[in-house]
Amino acid sequence: MKKHAMLSERIEKHNHHSYDNSYTKIASDWNLVLEFNCTNRHEALFLERFIKKMKSKKFIEKIILNPNILAAILNKENQ
Repeated sequence: MKKHAMLSERIEKHNHHSYDNSYTKIASDWNLVLEFNCTNRHEALFLERFIKKMKSKKFIEKIILNPNILAAILNKENQ
């Protein structure tokens, strides 16, 4: 399955409340605004957890405007 198809499927599941114990079940209008390619699953999960720990809409808006922030976070993690 292609990455974009997997992302679309995941967003659809969030919009249909398929994840019982998730924060995302509050809304049903999620859409994809940024796609950032990681080299492996570990990096992807690390970034997802990092963003969630920030608990900041402003931080997410900054990432959307400048995705290089994510690369910088990964570089710092890998040092």
